[in-house]
Amino acid sequence: MAEADIWQTIEDETKLYDSLQLSDVVDYEKFYLYSLITHSTAIEGSTLTELDTQLLFDEGITAKGKPLVHHLMNEDLRQAYFYAIDRAKEQTPLSPAFLKELNALVMRTTGSVNQVIAGTFDSRKGDYRLCGVTAGYGGKSYMNYAKVPDKVEALCKELTKRLGECKTLKEKYYLSFEAHLNLVTIHPWVDGNGRTSRLLMNYLQFYYQIIPVKIYKEDKAEYITSLIESREQEDSAPFLAFMEKQLLKMLREEIKNYRDGEEKDMKLMF
Repeated sequence: MAEADIWQTIEDETKLYDSLQLSDVVDYEKFYLYSLITHSTAIEGSTLTELDTQLLFDEGITAKGKPLVHHLMNEDLRQAYFYAIDRAKEQTPLSPAFLKELNALVMRTTGSVNQVIAGTFDSRKGDYRLCGVTAGYGGKSYMNYAKVPDKVEALCKELTKRLGECKTLKEKYYLSFEAHLNLVTIHPWVDGNGRTSRLLMNYLQFYYQIIPVKIYKEDKAEYITSLIESREQEDSAPFLAFMEKQLLKMLREEIKNYRDGEEKDMKLMF
């Protein structure tokens, strides 16, 4: 589908989504947030399902046979999302300190103190890494840790400049997608970069009061491939194309789920 066509379709589906007034449905926003969290942590290896996450958050019940760390990842990310949503309502400006706060919440119970040649840093506090990291086994190394502070500062300044310039739905989503891509490319932390980058993307969507996008766990391979291609080509196009498809998939799935639910309710009435 051509870029112009996909954005016309996204705008049409967004209007339909808005017309259904899903935000007025009891607990819709809560369960959508649970879904965002479940898919984000699943990309990082969590085995919790959406039902597991619901039982954990609402009943305090852990999933039998699943690692404690996966439960902690989900609970930490929930608190990070609560914080991000509140800050978005206040239109909190982007800054390195704010991004560190987000990462500290993401890594609150699964982070640790790290001692390396360059010094000591605490991933529970959002400290930048003081060591090199690679993109998985045999993957390319991310930028030298010494460059991280300046790169994050520059990213925050660029995003802040563009925040008020984006007017159309496409421009707003593109800014959030590019923020995600650029932060994960800098890779400021020793862990939690993916979750924090997806959270930053959603923060900007909360900020603009547009529908937050989830990245589906079943599309993890395509997601990672699009990130690698954009980094290697130094071109955001592959990642933007992937995210357009995720946004459209999410809109269509949520609309279908709502309509399927309405049909079931009608059958129960007769």
